[in-house]
Amino acid sequence: MSALRRDFWAPVALSYVTFILVGLSSGVGGVLLPAQIDDYGLDKATIGTQFFAFSAGFMLSGSTAGPLIHRLGIRASLILGGGTFALAGLFTAVRPPFLAFLVAQIVAGYGTGIFESVLNAYLTDLPGATTLLNRLHAFFGVGALLGPLLATWILTFLPWTAVWLVLALVCLPLLIGFYLTLPAREAPPPATAEEQAERAGLLATASRQPAVLLGAVFLAVYVGLEISVGNWGFSFLVDEHGQSDLVAGYTISGYWLGLTLGRFLISPIATRLGMTATGMTFLCLAGVTLSTMLAWLVPGAAMASVSFVLLGFWLGPVFPTTMAVAPRLTVARLVPTAIGLINGVSVVGGAVFPWLTGAIAQGIGAWTLPPFAVALALLQLVIWWLVTTRMAPAARTAS
Repeated sequence: MSALRRDFWAPVALSYVTFILVGLSSGVGGVLLPAQIDDYGLDKATIGTQFFAFSAGFMLSGSTAGPLIHRLGIRASLILGGGTFALAGLFTAVRPPFLAFLVAQIVAGYGTGIFESVLNAYLTDLPGATTLLNRLHAFFGVGALLGPLLATWILTFLPWTAVWLVLALVCLPLLIGFYLTLPAREAPPPATAEEQAERAGLLATASRQPAVLLGAVFLAVYVGLEISVGNWGFSFLVDEHGQSDLVAGYTISGYWLGLTLGRFLISPIATRLGMTATGMTFLCLAGVTLSTMLAWLVPGAAMASVSFVLLGFWLGPVFPTTMAVAPRLTVARLVPTAIGLINGVSVVGGAVFPWLTGAIAQGIGAWTLPPFAVALALLQLVIWWLVTTRMAPAARTAS
């Protein structure tokens, strides 16, 4: 630990701050949607296409992050990813036409994906990687809960584009910090044709395994539920319950706060109680289902706010716990490939389901958010049960 503090504390701290920024960029989205709809004069379904654009860039980053690290090293890859994100933010800040805005979202998604992939790869190689990675993802929650507050405050005196300007400006000192604290690394020798063929074969093999595919679909539904509520919850609270923008913004921040607290608190408590990872996930999914039903069936703005916070709390541990049990879904040599595949597919849910949520709200009404969330929560339970039936026992070592 002392060696970590002495040699790596600065880039690790910058990594945490970077994930706060990633969380901020995710958390502001829902608060900005009404302003973007008014500004561009579009309906909810059309404005929701930005989720597809961002996810397309994110998925593209997943296929290029490895080669970037291989050729450029950690420092240069982070600077490239962060520079891409900052440029997208600066371009968005000038209020481009909507089609150009969608292109900027592709670029922002790519930069965000590079940030996430490279930082995960970097921390994985450090002492105490498990603890470091858990903290890294918890700091995403910190940024996500601060995002609605930041956006709501800025919108009281500036247009929505100013939020993206702030995000871009925050990114710039991080790039300088990584340049100063991370060494330039020599790129390893190019992979041979045999090594390249083996890597391609691993991906094809992992993508044919039912347990891996179920894990990917499970996280796609999870991310879809998380982002749908995070992005459209603000509109639901304002349109259906008459909450003020400030109160609704606080509620969505409470949702992300619940997500963060769930990641910090539920797992240690479950461990003390002797619960397995799969059992804890079933408990969390039951809590998710009850919270969504509470938002749907119990009237009142105050109860809606409480249910959103509870929903975030129970959602919190689901993603990292799924990653933790991923080695039980396949053999050891395929674990890294399977994790990459599961993570990459999960972003599809983050595009499809928020768009579908907006399209349904546009056609039927904002009240449809809670029943739609209930449907996704129940679907999660079913898929998770299917995943657990295909898991290797916890004590078994994959070979």
